[in-house]
Amino acid sequence: MRNGTIARQRVQTRLTGWMFISLAVLMICVFYFYPMIQALLLSFKTGTGEATHYTGLDNYKRLFSDKVFITALTNTCLYLLIQVPIMILLALFISVLLNDSKLRFKGFFRTAIFLPCVTSLVAYSVIFKYLFGVDGLVNLMLLKLHLVAEPIHWITDPFWAKITIIIAITWRWTGYNMIFYLSALQNIDQSIYEAARMDGASSTRQFWSITVPLLKPIILFTSITSTIGTLQLFDEVMNITKGGPGNATLSISQYIYNLSFKYTPDFGYAATVSYSIVVLIVLLSIIQFKAAGDK
Repeated sequence: MRNGTIARQRVQTRLTGWMFISLAVLMICVFYFYPMIQALLLSFKTGTGEATHYTGLDNYKRLFSDKVFITALTNTCLYLLIQVPIMILLALFISVLLNDSKLRFKGFFRTAIFLPCVTSLVAYSVIFKYLFGVDGLVNLMLLKLHLVAEPIHWITDPFWAKITIIIAITWRWTGYNMIFYLSALQNIDQSIYEAARMDGASSTRQFWSITVPLLKPIILFTSITSTIGTLQLFDEVMNITKGGPGNATLSISQYIYNLSFKYTPDFGYAATVSYSIVVLIVLLSIIQFKAAGDK
């Protein structure tokens, strides 16, 4: 009798739990998993609008011969390889500085560095476009400081346009990653650093031997989220350079947009290109987990 009562209580507890999460699960399935499955099915089709038909793996074969896609992939990987390490190191360095108990006005500096994260993507992209224009503030300062002899074509030169995009992304997302590191640093027992100082460890040695190993899970987390964000890069490229000059800054996400809305609509191939991002994210995440060495 007692066992039966306990069993009924367990069933009721489980049902109550499922009642609480059922709506969330339903919403996730409808607005997350269902579109993913539909996009996967769409990637095996070709045509415009509703007039689509299955073509098997033709869209996936097209990827390897699509020069525009290869250009977009190269550009996106370049942003990833350059911008993400710089941003992670910069965020880590700033968080260590702002965690210093002797630093005054820490709240102001933390807010100021985090503020770009809550700025409108379109608004800040437009501001960057004007700042880095030929007659913009950046060129004006460089000329006054005699660092350059003539204005740099930040937006219209293929090389400098990529640099502008990298600067824009770094400016916006460094503060976001800094918050994670700062939160983790505040949870580290200060007695560890005190013991290291008593043993004669310098600040540099403490950073590499204590701070970095203890922040390893957070570094892995921010590396993966930053990788995902960079592979999905769209707003900065779209609003600052529009993918130009001559596709020099085109990202994969912007190419998906062009395939869907700018060129003759090809939603099947656009879905295929979208899944190339999924594959890249999965592969790079696995590599990062393996490199971290943690289970």
